[in-house]
Amino acid sequence: MARIVILLSVVLFSVYQTEQAYFLEKSYIDMINEVATTWTAGVNFDPSTPEDHIIKMLGSTGVESAKKASAHEFKSDDEPYKNNFIYIPRTFDARKKWRHCKTIGEVRDQGHCGSCWAFGTSSAFADRLCVATDGDFNQLLSAEEITFCCHTCGFGCHGGNPIKAWKYFSKHGLVTGGNYKSGEGCEPYRVPPCPLDEQGNSTCAGKPIEKNHRCTRMCYGDQDLDYNDDHRYTRDYYYLTYGSIQKDVLNYGPIEASFDVYDDFPSYKSGVYQKTENATYLGGHAVKLIGWGVEEGTPYWLMVNSWNAQWGDNGLFKIRRGTNECGIDNSTTAGVPLTN
Repeated sequence: MARIVILLSVVLFSVYQTEQAYFLEKSYIDMINEVATTWTAGVNFDPSTPEDHIIKMLGSTGVESAKKASAHEFKSDDEPYKNNFIYIPRTFDARKKWRHCKTIGEVRDQGHCGSCWAFGTSSAFADRLCVATDGDFNQLLSAEEITFCCHTCGFGCHGGNPIKAWKYFSKHGLVTGGNYKSGEGCEPYRVPPCPLDEQGNSTCAGKPIEKNHRCTRMCYGDQDLDYNDDHRYTRDYYYLTYGSIQKDVLNYGPIEASFDVYDDFPSYKSGVYQKTENATYLGGHAVKLIGWGVEEGTPYWLMVNSWNAQWGDNGLFKIRRGTNECGIDNSTTAGVPLTN
């Protein structure tokens, strides 16, 4: 009997070991830093974090969707591009251009749910509404509603398609909604965040991925709001060509961007990310693009992630621009908000 117990313990320990994310171990991070020339890796997650935990936070089908899109779905020109002579600055940060829009630089936490596609799109939509209204609208839109009510977008916490989210905004609109337990807006996010505790362990460690919520069509946050009157809409939805990204951001504000994630990216800390040579593909991810620049000769996009502010560079990261790094240059989406 004792032999059986020992054998079972060995088997369970072996399973436990294989579940751990090898790419979060110090030895792997050290190996990244030996070969990466434009960025630095460091500890963002407890090394004992299961690989599955990381993979299930990657929920965007944006890169593959953009590859299949027709040419007419890409926006390459716009009247404001022509009417307003656009000087493309070498460095741009939307947080500085529209300082009154507090949502632009806000780093959010999608929790143990593959809803990055919903955060990237709804956050960019909220920023664009603030820009379009000159700050009259200055709050978050509901990641909860788009995650769990857009059944054509995908599978809630199991991933979705950013362009379908923008299409939903144009057809059905989106209500306001702040962060977890904030009580702000009509439908605040109801997936618990995953901050690190004092020992550096994820508070979501060992927990299963969030089950999809039932779509709620009522205001449970700020109950003084009327659900039917709280919707905001976009007039359209589109992919952006590489050449139109900067023009669109300068005119309308931040956009959503999807890219392929490899096993070196979760440990990003600073610099301009470029996939290291032997990195392994993990999945697709969606974030918010808020600017660009050049760092030590390397052009980059400036991004806001949704893995909380303890990750990366205070929740942000830079990724190489102009070489379609991990598919990012060809996988951006947006829509223009309606303001009346």
